[in-house]
Amino acid sequence: MAAPLSSLAQCPLAVLRCGSFRDSPLGRSVLSRVTRTLFSQTGVWDKDYRPEIRQKVEQWWHPRIMEQWRKDSLEEADCSKKKFYVLSMFPYPSGRLHMGHVRVYTISDMIGHFQRMRGHQVLNPMGFDAFGLPAENAAIERGLDPEDWTRNNIVSMREQLDSLGLCFNWDREVTTCLPDYYMWTQYLFVKLFEAGLAYQKEAVVNWDPVDQTVLADEQVDESGRSWRSGAVVEQKLLTQWFIKTTNYAKSLLDALADLPEWYGVKAMQANWIGECTGCNFDFKLKVIVTNLVFITCLPTLIEIPLWSQQLLMLKPQCQLDNLSGVFLTFLSSPDSLTDVTAYNLFTGQDLPLVISDKDAFDGYLDAVIGIPDNSEEDLCSARALNLKWSSVLKSNPDGTQTLINSAEFSGLSRTEAFNSITQKARELKVGGHLTSSKLRDWLISRQRYWGTPIPMVHCGSCGPVAVPVKELPITLPKMVSLSGKGASPLEFAHDWVNCKCPRCKGPARRETDTMDTFVDSAWYYFRYTDPRNTQRPFERHLADHWLPVDVYIGGKEHAVMHLYYARFFSHFCRDQGFVTHKEPFRKLLVQGLIKGQTFKRANSGQYLKREEIDFTGEEPVSLSGDKLEITWEKMSKSKHNGLDPQDVVQQYGVDTVRLYILYAAPPEQDILWNVKTDALPGVLRWQSRLWQLVTKLRGARSLGDFPNPSLLKKKEQTEARKIWQNKNYAIQEVTTHFTEDFLFNAGISRLMGLTNTLSSATIRVLHHSVEFEEALAALILMTAPMAPHLASELWNPLSPLLQKGDVLQQPWPTVDPEYLETPDFVELTVLVNNKGCGKVTVPVQVSKDLEAVQRLVLDSELGQTHLSERKVKKVFLSPRTALINFLIDE
Repeated sequence: MAAPLSSLAQCPLAVLRCGSFRDSPLGRSVLSRVTRTLFSQTGVWDKDYRPEIRQKVEQWWHPRIMEQWRKDSLEEADCSKKKFYVLSMFPYPSGRLHMGHVRVYTISDMIGHFQRMRGHQVLNPMGFDAFGLPAENAAIERGLDPEDWTRNNIVSMREQLDSLGLCFNWDREVTTCLPDYYMWTQYLFVKLFEAGLAYQKEAVVNWDPVDQTVLADEQVDESGRSWRSGAVVEQKLLTQWFIKTTNYAKSLLDALADLPEWYGVKAMQANWIGECTGCNFDFKLKVIVTNLVFITCLPTLIEIPLWSQQLLMLKPQCQLDNLSGVFLTFLSSPDSLTDVTAYNLFTGQDLPLVISDKDAFDGYLDAVIGIPDNSEEDLCSARALNLKWSSVLKSNPDGTQTLINSAEFSGLSRTEAFNSITQKARELKVGGHLTSSKLRDWLISRQRYWGTPIPMVHCGSCGPVAVPVKELPITLPKMVSLSGKGASPLEFAHDWVNCKCPRCKGPARRETDTMDTFVDSAWYYFRYTDPRNTQRPFERHLADHWLPVDVYIGGKEHAVMHLYYARFFSHFCRDQGFVTHKEPFRKLLVQGLIKGQTFKRANSGQYLKREEIDFTGEEPVSLSGDKLEITWEKMSKSKHNGLDPQDVVQQYGVDTVRLYILYAAPPEQDILWNVKTDALPGVLRWQSRLWQLVTKLRGARSLGDFPNPSLLKKKEQTEARKIWQNKNYAIQEVTTHFTEDFLFNAGISRLMGLTNTLSSATIRVLHHSVEFEEALAALILMTAPMAPHLASELWNPLSPLLQKGDVLQQPWPTVDPEYLETPDFVELTVLVNNKGCGKVTVPVQVSKDLEAVQRLVLDSELGQTHLSERKVKKVFLSPRTALINFLIDE
């Protein structure tokens, strides 16, 4: 920590600058001719933190903080400090920020400042997820090029982000719609294709009739509606591109065990993947070129009938016109034998293919192998169809089973056979990767213009051929017009579509589907580590230096799809030798929504504007007299409950908004935006109290008083000791909250507690204790990452003249060694509704702090047992005995 203010007493210049001149009538008269009240500009300290002072403080410090961050980032580029990579999910450039953006980026900005103060080399990058349907649809509506629309929105959003004082590493900005980014998305796709992980097949797909494009299963909600347009999804048969993510199911599932808990997201990921008890194999069909088959019991691989559920997922409204005629014959008669056979790559024999009406795998898979040896259902079906098979399992006296009639695998136990067969399948490159029956491959084809072109050409002689890496990027053709009906480059860019085959040089056609935007965002965290590289996606040593991301921050809605795809790409890049780490993110911090209050007519459900509501009474009522339904919902223009971040900042200030967002709720919980609650008035009062503390200390020092502990009486020495204890406890608690559990609201509460302690200090302790000014310095330092403008202004008159740098350039305060060496604890009796239920051990220095003790009890095992499911109405902490009483609803 910086030296105490008492050290300034040794410097005559310090006495002149910090003495009484500036606060004297003459000093105020002279300095007021320049400008009024802002100390950083004039040296005149205003005693009250009024709204106009707040505005001046933020206007003065905003450009200086951002410029200092930029300089520090450039200077630290090659330093040997320990790295810290904080990443917030990049936004879609809609043109306007919403309060959800403000929340996630406030959290990342706060963590970035905090970690730099702790001595880390910090990377806090930003970019734009710029491809996708919204831009294309907006362009259609306005008759604009989606590229122009997107670029204009990016300029607008950058200005908004800067106006919020968010310190990003803008020198590392990436934009997914620019060729210098998406050429490497195409490069990675080519690598997937070369590894056998990208393939094309005809499949029944989810079709959005409004947006005129295919949706992955994950983009269809439980009601069968599109995640974006809300339209009822239809089923179509189209030739689509897939990425074989199922090959990584086991790897992705197992890797979760090595990660810290992610607020329930690990369980969501594990549930999404499913239990990996089976294996995918490729079978050659005489009609359909390749079909993916799920095998639950590998000994049944040889000479067992194959049951196809490929068409089972078709619903009555499906368009069947394009289906192969050979299948149409059997659709109306389930459990019927088809004319199609599946070639067994292990035995060289054909398996009969059956259309089944069974939904054994919940509609997730195309096909499954039937097992007459192991399934009564399959045995009955095989007999009904007069199929022949050879038994491949022999039951042993000890209850185990051994393979028979299975060539080289005969004699092996089921477990041994499982391992041997999967290994051989991988060697033959026909599957063999452990996966689950729930998981499907990632469908990435989109029938839209504004997306990354898939770098493939279709040749009549060679089939699908990847574009050579040296010819990337395949850029989008310039837009001429958009019809609004799912226009693709094929409709208006014939010169772009027609090309030569890279392999045989014969005539070919480019792939006109573009990639799902989730592909672009599945690897952007890599590109941030080396954003200007023109030779490869990123240098391995740079990616290895920064990755994994230390804290990844984003919305709950991306806890499954985006996170799963990003993890897949990272595992793939590791296998390709591009990076060392499998997992891209060490800690995940999911954020809840910011919800606004909605008012709608009870009879019609119509949402009303605030000007249509009378708020003068105890309860809001409609001006028209209609009965209201009042709820809290995600902010939306259509619900008239949204907030423009610029308006909120204009009214309350950047620091106030930041503190409110951090204090109102833990990150993973929703915030109900209500300016009448305790949160907003609370942070406004706290800022004023911080200002008053500096005013008090400046007043004491301006009189020439400097700490002289020998003048303190015993009672005052005890008080100074308590301040010292509370300072160290606050440093310990706040540091823990900011690094481990991310309970920023609890950290702010602890700082408010320290503020209370300092505000109640007696005059003599304020004047003569070193402990007071050291605690105040620590308080301002710990406030700085959250309210950087205010803290910078508060620090300026307090910082020693010989200490260079503003508050954000100071080191984070640390706990005094003496505090750590002499921990004292007390056993506290816990009562619930006046009845004893046990004891909890708490540090003696906080045993009289109601807020701290309450939190420690609630976090304890005893608290979890007796209070976690109860509503606490009141808490009493005895001032004389070690006892706390919780009054709860029965």
